[in-house]
Amino acid sequence: MKFKFEKLIIWQKAMDFGEHIHQLVLKFPNYEMFGLSSQSRRAADSIALNLAEGSIDQSNPEQKRFVAYSIRSLAEVITCLHKSKRRNYITEDEFECIYEEAFNLMNMMVSFKRSIK
Repeated sequence: MKFKFEKLIIWQKAMDFGEHIHQLVLKFPNYEMFGLSSQSRRAADSIALNLAEGSIDQSNPEQKRFVAYSIRSLAEVITCLHKSKRRNYITEDEFECIYEEAFNLMNMMVSFKRSIK
């Protein structure tokens, strides 16, 4: 790995999470292609993208700001998951599985943000 952010466990987990969301929304109805499906994918991808962007400038306020963007994007994905469950696009089991992954990622990102000096 040549870039520092590639070594970050949270970046790796965020990359995996984005792929899980991508796979999950593939089964949404076609009419959601430009709605909830697209929003879920973009927000999930934004998590890893912001972690990477923030790692370039490791000055305290700048890196913290980008980690905060990642946290906000994850909150957006969680809201999309709730919407998806309410609309019966995903099962309760699918929701619980991805929600648990999101919860763990959120805790990791909050801890990482606190550790930035």
